[in-house]
Amino acid sequence: MTKEAEYAIEVDRLTKRYGDLQAVNDISFNVSKGEVFAFLGPNGAGKTTTVEIIETIRPFTSGRVTLLGMDVTKKKRDIVQRIGVLPQGFSSFDRITVRETLQYYSRLFNVKTDIDGLIELVNLRDKAKEQYKNLSGGLKQRLGIAIALVNDPEVVFLDEPTTGLDPRARHEVWEVLLGLKKKGKTVFLTTHYMEEAELLADTVAIISKGKIIAMGSPVELIERNANYLALTLRPVDDKVFEIVRQMGLGPVLDTHKNIRVRVEHTYDVQKILNAIKESGAGYLGLDVRKPNLEEVFLKLTGEALREVPGEMETE
Repeated sequence: MTKEAEYAIEVDRLTKRYGDLQAVNDISFNVSKGEVFAFLGPNGAGKTTTVEIIETIRPFTSGRVTLLGMDVTKKKRDIVQRIGVLPQGFSSFDRITVRETLQYYSRLFNVKTDIDGLIELVNLRDKAKEQYKNLSGGLKQRLGIAIALVNDPEVVFLDEPTTGLDPRARHEVWEVLLGLKKKGKTVFLTTHYMEEAELLADTVAIISKGKIIAMGSPVELIERNANYLALTLRPVDDKVFEIVRQMGLGPVLDTHKNIRVRVEHTYDVQKILNAIKESGAGYLGLDVRKPNLEEVFLKLTGEALREVPGEMETE
C-alpha cells in the first residue's frame, strides 16, 4: 500500500541533458496538494521538459521525482491513472462532437465519467453537439481541459494552456482554471504569461535556462525582487523628460513616447510632479503602479517574457 505523501509532487536535484545541452539543471521544488503551481518562463526555459519528466513521459539524467508519493521511474502505470494532462499544442478528432469526444476518452480510460458535469465545468454546454473542427481556439482548449479531467485526476498538468489565444478566450480559460482550483485539484501550470501566473498561482517558480532562479507566491516574489513603483507620464512637451532626467531618476521613453520612471517611494512621485509644475511644463496623465511578475523576471534574468507568434517550446 502506497504511503500517503505530504506533497503532490517532489522534485529533488533533477537534471536532464541532451548531449552537451543541459535542458534542466539541478532543480528542486515541492508542490503542495490542492495548490496551483506555476512554472513561469520563456520558450526553451525547461518548462515542458520538466513537466514531461514528472508525467513519466520523458526519462531524466539524474535526481529524484515522486508524484503522490510514487517514484515516477517505478510506478508509471499507477501514476498515469491519477493524473490528467493537457499537452502543449493539444488537438482532437475533427469530426466528432464535444460530447462524443469526452465519451471516447472516458471509454479509453475505462472510467465512468460525469460527461454533463465536465461539459458544465468548462462552460461548453451550448457547444456539446458541435464538432471539434468548428470550435474556436479557446473552445478547443476548454475541451482539452475537460479531456484532462475525464479520469477525475488528483493532479492536472496544463502546459501553456492559453498560448495563441486572443485576450477574451484567454480569460475564459482562466475562469475554467479557477474552477479547478475551487474543486481542490492540484494544478501544475506552465506559462510565459505573467498575468496568468499572478491570477491563478499559489506558488510561482521562475525558471530560466534550465534553472529555478526564484520561487514563492506572486506577492512574495514581487516584494522580494522589485521593491519600487513604476511611474508613467504622458507629457505635453519635451521639457518634462529633461526635468525628470535632471533629477537623476533615469527616465526612459516607451514606444508611445510616454515617460517611464522607477521610483522608490510615493513621495518621489510628488517631487517629480512638483518639479514639473514649477517649471511651467505640463502632462496629460499619469499612472503609478507596483511592478508585476514580468518586471521581476526581467530583473532576475535580463530577458523579457514575450510570446513569439507561432512558436512553441521544443525541448
